[in-house]
Parts: sequence; structure tokens; C-alpha cells
Amino acid sequence: MIEGLLEILFEIFGELILQVLFEALAAVGVHLRQKEPAKPRSPVLLVVGYALLGVLAGLLSLLVVSHSLAHSPSARLATLLLVPLLAALVTVLIGRLRLRKGQAPADMDRFMYAYLFALGMACVRYLGAS
Repeated sequence: MIEGLLEILFEIFGELILQVLFEALAAVGVHLRQKEPAKPRSPVLLVVGYALLGVLAGLLSLLVVSHSLAHSPSARLATLLLVPLLAALVTVLIGRLRLRKGQAPADMDRFMYAYLFALGMACVRYLGAS
């Protein structure tokens, strides 16, 4: 029983690492593109844009790792539900560290946009790696 639980935790952790890496790459791209303070943008466009960017990242991640790192159905469902939340929290924490260093925050440093990115990626990985 403990072995099964550890296996599920390692599978979820693997997906989390993969997702955080892709989210970090996207955040770096957003920060490089947005060198000056952000001008107000339409929240609707940002929601759609970050969700689509997450879907694109999910498709690219399937090229890198063509199968889900979570094999059991319960681990795969957990990666769909938990990993986007955890990845978004990591992105927000990194954004706060940047803010402390005096760097301008980007839209992706906000939980909602980071979560939408991560959810888009997780959905593609969930559906595409089955």
C-alpha cells in the first residue's frame, strides 16, 4: 500500500517538475517581451491568451515526453487537478521574488493567469498521453 502511494506521489511530482519547467520558460519569455511596466490589457484577452499558451506548451511537452509520467488512473486525475494549482503557486512565488529584486511584474505572475496556463497544459497532457 505504501509503495503504491509513493509511486503515485513520484508520478505527480514528475508531472509537476515538467509543468513548472514549461511554465518557467513561458514566464521568462513573457518577462523578456514585457521589459517596461505593463500597460493595462483586456482581462478577457489575457485569459484566452494564457490558456492557449498553456495548450501550446502542452502540445510541445508531448513532443518532449510523449507519455504521461503518471500511469495509474488516480495519479493521472490528480495531475489534472493538483499539478496546475501547484505550478501556478510556484510561478507566483517566483514572481514575488522578482518583485523583491525590483523587477517589474508580468501578467503571468498573477495566480489566475499562471493557473490558466498550467491548466491548459495539464488538459492537453491528460488527453494526449492517454
